[in-house]
Amino acid sequence: MPRIDVHHHFFPAAGLMKQRSVGWKFPTENFPWTPAISLKCLADTGIDAAILSIPAYSEGSVSQGDRAVARQYNEYAAEICARYPGKFGFFANLPFLDDVEGALIEITYAFDVLHADGVGLSTTIGEGPNGRYLGDDKYDPIWEELNRRKAVVFVHGAQNPSSTPWPCEFLGLPVTEVPNETYKAAAHLVATGKKRKYGDVKIILSHMGGSTVILASRVAGLSPYMGCTLTPDEIMEDFKSFYFDTALASYETNLIMIESFAPQDRLLFGTDFPAVISTETAQWYTSHLERFYSEKKERLQEIVSGNALKLFPRFNGILHI
Repeated sequence: MPRIDVHHHFFPAAGLMKQRSVGWKFPTENFPWTPAISLKCLADTGIDAAILSIPAYSEGSVSQGDRAVARQYNEYAAEICARYPGKFGFFANLPFLDDVEGALIEITYAFDVLHADGVGLSTTIGEGPNGRYLGDDKYDPIWEELNRRKAVVFVHGAQNPSSTPWPCEFLGLPVTEVPNETYKAAAHLVATGKKRKYGDVKIILSHMGGSTVILASRVAGLSPYMGCTLTPDEIMEDFKSFYFDTALASYETNLIMIESFAPQDRLLFGTDFPAVISTETAQWYTSHLERFYSEKKERLQEIVSGNALKLFPRFNGILHI
């Protein structure tokens, strides 16, 4: 059964990214990362292709770097794709989004020259009082261009600390904060009307949307009371228009919930390799996905590759589905 991993990270050459403490230890066997490490994971787990993205772990992470950093990341990703045709695609990194002009320049270069499969964005730009979520009016020109291109946008939760440290050494930011950051960015796009306004952008929420699905109805019920001009039903409609990947979320309770929430074509396969999981952990999640759909093979095929092929049609001839 052909598979496309839409949530697969890559790490540029050593020294290019500055790691900061987020209460997490990288799997030692995956680092220093090279394309060979990902290729072995694909082979060991039966995955045919992966869409690469920069993880939101570093000061130079998704949408946090300058123009030169974004260009360097994107050219490196394009080089990997050219070196291993059919095995990889990539989501382009953009410079710090407050540099709107720089972001627009990189979008043009990434799509028209490097042939990126989409754009990767962090849920927030900056941290603390100066941080902005993706639906901020300042970023409207960026969304307008992405909407014009009918682009795929991969949104990954930021590693933003809360007002208190992570609860203990077992519960770093990737465990406790990233799911909520994804929800807050999704809710911001919906409640501000940006998700509806730029409806031709195909937005993938990482980790099955984090806490989005369970909290969407809370937004629908309470945001109109606070002045949101959308009705509760419109809000729910817009939440359901996101795409969701299965990374770190393929478990029966989550799958039951997403099946009752999202349209059939909105669920995509993802692993989150190599940043936070080993090959063994990826296989553990995948085994739960396969078990859940053991009597629904056609549905499983939609999730692991069929839906992705609609977003990334260039893989159609490669996977021979």
